[in-house]
Amino acid sequence: MGATAEAYPADVLELVTRLTRSDVSPPTLDLLARRVDRLCRDYPVRPAPELLGEVRGWLDRTLGLLEGRTSLPAHRELLVSAGWLAALVACLHYDTGDADGAERWREATSTLGAEAGHAEITGWSHEIAAWMALTCDRTADALTHAQAGQRIDGTSCVAVQLAAQEARAAAKLGDRAAAEHAMARGRRVLDRLPDPVHPDHHFVVDPAKANFYAVDVYRWLGADAAAESFARGVLEHSVGPDGAIRAPMRRSEALLTLGTVAARRGELDVAVGHGLPALGDPRQCKPSLLLVAAADLDAELGAHRGEAVIEPWHTILAEVHRLRAGN
Repeated sequence: MGATAEAYPADVLELVTRLTRSDVSPPTLDLLARRVDRLCRDYPVRPAPELLGEVRGWLDRTLGLLEGRTSLPAHRELLVSAGWLAALVACLHYDTGDADGAERWREATSTLGAEAGHAEITGWSHEIAAWMALTCDRTADALTHAQAGQRIDGTSCVAVQLAAQEARAAAKLGDRAAAEHAMARGRRVLDRLPDPVHPDHHFVVDPAKANFYAVDVYRWLGADAAAESFARGVLEHSVGPDGAIRAPMRRSEALLTLGTVAARRGELDVAVGHGLPALGDPRQCKPSLLLVAAADLDAELGAHRGEAVIEPWHTILAEVHRLRAGN
């Protein structure tokens, strides 16, 4: 008994020493966290291929650190940083038209979130899946992922966006009551959250971003007055006081919605006038742009084929599709 009692403190000390020993210093973890934050804030404006290369570089460095000797707290922080980077890589792969790469990194995001015990990251893996499913017209899959993600995390930013994706899926199915119920649920969560310090962060949701998703919801429901109202608000918010475009992807989809509403009214010149600049911005999510909003406008204009006013639209859209196929 005496020998055991004397050995016990040394055993505890050795255990604690091993658990807290790390080759990764606090300044390194802080630098990494700040870099991850910056990359997520660059997402809305930097060209996707350029940003993807930098994000992959930081992800490789982070995974390398995970292979070294770390304390348990440091190991979890590295897993969290890797999870956010993997989620960003998934989004960027999809933006560039690489659906297979996007799915692989989305699955990695889910794994890293689970390993870190980080419900929000796991929730984002479902949100990314819902977003991709919607752009591929797999509405039932989108609804499944949106609802599954909310069961994992119903209180943070991702819950708001998951509710928005659920609303979009319901709108695609023509269920206005379910769509508006989901949006209202997301708004209640958003109202309880503090105002984000950096609303341009891709994995942050603020009222302006929530309004952006309402644009799709009401366009798909055929509620043109509401769709137009939300689209104009998004358009206004997407351009800074100096005229610089600060949210090009949101701006493009808002313009396409305004074009769709105009086409439904028979205002073809107005529709084309909105549609052409929406296709010209270099920062785009090609699947979302082409398979969602642009497809809706093209469908509305399809009934007027042969009319000279819409020929520029068909010419430019065909070129965008050709370039995408070439990628």
